[in-house]
Amino acid sequence: MPFDAATLDAIFRDARTHNVWTDQPVSDDDLRAVFDLMKWGPTSANCSPGRFVFVRSPAAKERLKPALSSGNRDKTMAAPATAIVAYDPRFYDKLPRLFPHVDARPWFTGNEALATETAFRNSTLQGAYFIIAARALGIDCGPMSGFDRDKVDAEFLAGYGWKSNFLINLGHGDPDKLMPRNPRLDFDEACLIL
Repeated sequence: MPFDAATLDAIFRDARTHNVWTDQPVSDDDLRAVFDLMKWGPTSANCSPGRFVFVRSPAAKERLKPALSSGNRDKTMAAPATAIVAYDPRFYDKLPRLFPHVDARPWFTGNEALATETAFRNSTLQGAYFIIAARALGIDCGPMSGFDRDKVDAEFLAGYGWKSNFLINLGHGDPDKLMPRNPRLDFDEACLIL
């Protein structure tokens, strides 16, 4: 059965990208709940390359600050949490567990370009699922580029071998501080039916 209009409004039509946050926190339990919902979104061959680092503490925020563009710095420092959406370039090492009915690991081990493309594409999907899951659970999001990937990778991800994709500020947005809603393309501008 389709979701009701109110649910669709909350996840898509009325949901907004937030830049100004209330001081209501985002807890560890909140972050776990969002991840535990989003992980069910599909990825190719169930490869699940997305990795998430949640930057919440003041000390961790200070480590992130030098990597942020000037336009993203203040809103990120004020957000209760920031997710670094990343990917594991060696995601295929987990395929024997995640995709056990086919030996899919060799599809990627000898083809670094395919592995990188697959990891980036599917971690992007998982980041989008994360936004939808967060919205469904009442947490506002502010996804963004505008950061130095090399700095983020060196500071937060190098020990794991992961690579950053994009950032999502998380919290409870101040609806009084939203910018006017930007337009979207109509179906006929963006779609073809062949």
